[in-house]
Amino acid sequence: MAQINSEVIEVLRATARQLEKSTIYQWGHMGSCNCGFLAQQITKLSKAEIHRRAMQRHGDWNEQLNDYCPMSGLPFDDVIQELLNSGFAIEDLKNLEKLADPAILDQLPSGRFLSHNIKEDVILYFNTWACMLEKNLVNLIELPQLFKSVEYIPAE
Repeated sequence: MAQINSEVIEVLRATARQLEKSTIYQWGHMGSCNCGFLAQQITKLSKAEIHRRAMQRHGDWNEQLNDYCPMSGLPFDDVIQELLNSGFAIEDLKNLEKLADPAILDQLPSGRFLSHNIKEDVILYFNTWACMLEKNLVNLIELPQLFKSVEYIPAE
């Protein structure tokens, strides 16, 4: 699962906002799909540049994630590396492309199913993922004990 920190949460929300404003969403385009939008947000590369880099090797995001090698020198592996350096895991990206992470899907209202190539469903997935990580982050925060054990004395 992605690292639980405010930077990851913000990039997920920013990606959802970017996708919501965009008139272009194309699941079959490496720079305009689910992972493509996240990659745009993190790398600041254009959708065209992400796609160009991806086309230097065969396969969709899932296949390229399977073939990823940090030492390959391939430009698309550099894109993947930036995503990993930003707090995401290979499995997060595979699940994002198919909207398939069970922990995120469990956060959806009962009976709500997502289609991996429907823009509104992708936006919901990004926002749900951000909310889930935010809840986990809040649970990790430990507040210092402000008072030593205070004996309770009932009022008469």
